[in-house]
Amino acid sequence: MKLFFRYLKKYRHLSILAPLFKMAEAALELMVPVVVKNVIDNGIALSDTGYIIKNVVILAALAFAGLVFSITAQYFSAKAAVGFSSDLRADLFGHITRLSFSQLDSSGPSALITRLTSDISLAQNAVNLTLRLLLRSPFVVFGAVIMAFTVDSRCALVFAGAVPMLGAVIFAVMFVTMPLYKKVQGKLDAVLKGVRENLSGVRVLRAFSKENEEISRFEGASETLYRASLFAGKISSALNPATYVILNAAVIALIYIGALRVDKGVMTQGAVVALYNYTLQILVELLKLANLIITISKGIAGANRIGSVFAGKPDMKHPEHGEKPDFSAPAVEFRDVCLRYAENSDDSLTNASFKAEKGGTLGVIGATGSGKSSLIDLIPRFYDVSSGSVSVFGRDVRSYSAETLGELVSVVPQKAVLFSGTVRDNLLMGGENADDDELANALKIAQAYDFVFNKDGLGTVIEQGGRNLSGGQKQRLTIARALVKKAPILILDDSFSALDAATGRMLRDALAGLSYRPLVITVSQRVSCVKDCDNILVLEDGKITAAGKHGELLINSPAYKFINDTERGAK
Repeated sequence: MKLFFRYLKKYRHLSILAPLFKMAEAALELMVPVVVKNVIDNGIALSDTGYIIKNVVILAALAFAGLVFSITAQYFSAKAAVGFSSDLRADLFGHITRLSFSQLDSSGPSALITRLTSDISLAQNAVNLTLRLLLRSPFVVFGAVIMAFTVDSRCALVFAGAVPMLGAVIFAVMFVTMPLYKKVQGKLDAVLKGVRENLSGVRVLRAFSKENEEISRFEGASETLYRASLFAGKISSALNPATYVILNAAVIALIYIGALRVDKGVMTQGAVVALYNYTLQILVELLKLANLIITISKGIAGANRIGSVFAGKPDMKHPEHGEKPDFSAPAVEFRDVCLRYAENSDDSLTNASFKAEKGGTLGVIGATGSGKSSLIDLIPRFYDVSSGSVSVFGRDVRSYSAETLGELVSVVPQKAVLFSGTVRDNLLMGGENADDDELANALKIAQAYDFVFNKDGLGTVIEQGGRNLSGGQKQRLTIARALVKKAPILILDDSFSALDAATGRMLRDALAGLSYRPLVITVSQRVSCVKDCDNILVLEDGKITAAGKHGELLINSPAYKFINDTERGAK
């Protein structure tokens, strides 16, 4: 609930006005049965046409004023709810972007997407209905009971007995359904995870003819969600019949007692009609309240899940005003670095030590799972070391502000990621102030100029994930994006895997001629991509087992020689 109050504070005026207008509408609604009673007892019974017309006009005026109040209240509540959800979604997205890679890995993208979409929508609906009904419905229920006592105190005792029973049923259902809806949202996470994996890996599934297996797995997750939703729905659906039974019993008792009192002449027919109308008002409002309780239960379950994300504070702290780089020092230096992704897991890197100077080239090679990506992920501080230290230009990476470290290191990730928009939009992510000439030059170095300008140039449209481009084209555009940044350290994480040998050769030659002379770190499983580097690190099982130039490693490193011989044999 703190989450609701925190984000509604900005909209407190709307949050106050909405229920006030709703209560004003409710007050007018409570007057209607009294007017109807007067029409029956004083107008129809006495055949007073003028009195009837006068009260009909009053009823029309009450209806019109109630409509105005209702529309106004709904406008205020909708505006507050939409503003609440927009602010919450923006803050949640900002919080997620500040989480470390380790935290993002443990949470999983599917669960976080559910928090940003489904859970926030549930919270928004809860806020909207709460502002409109949470005060109005109890106000009408208790107001109807009070008005019933002004009409006939003995018959009103029926209301006094029915309302507590109804309240007990409503809160019992709320108590049971809240944890159930939380479980339903958890099952929804599993379904979304399966959908995301299947859509992103659809080519692999078709290549291995695994469609039927994945369909079965999806149906299993959907069935689990269905059963959880059905069970929660069954509990919630018991609310309406239970309220109907209690209220219909109250109506029967009211009509029976009212008929006896009318027969005795101590109560008028109009009074019975008025009491019956108050019963209907209570029935309608309790049904609204029942649905509101269900919506609030879902909203609180969603809010709790959102709150659990906010509770996970970023475990990687960056100083607000960090140190400044010393460009006379080595560009990168590792000192006895160990990396463990989880507390109880084995080290992914063990005692890694090396240094590399600006303007040079460093190659990192090893078999799959040898720790290559783990090694270079420590330089831009995607992860923190378990022990040892990583320095960039003479300063520990932990002493830099996030902005400064981001300016020093440019990374081309192992998986080429592009965003929907144009080529220009994607390249400007590397440097928002770059002009078209700089963008075109980056494309030329990345060997992407020809295929881009054979289309619509920098205005070429890129679909989501770059699905309208080949793998090699996507890799070259991600390299161009990194070059636009002109960072003094350029990391290429297996960024030549989708390129043919000739294009890869031209790209490496172009990188060697960069005017600002960055340290270029090339990570690859192919000797041909790293053999011209000034220094090459050979990784095996998270350890640097050898370092040196190509010729030296062919003599001193069996692992490097094996990779080289295997590659040459494949040719």
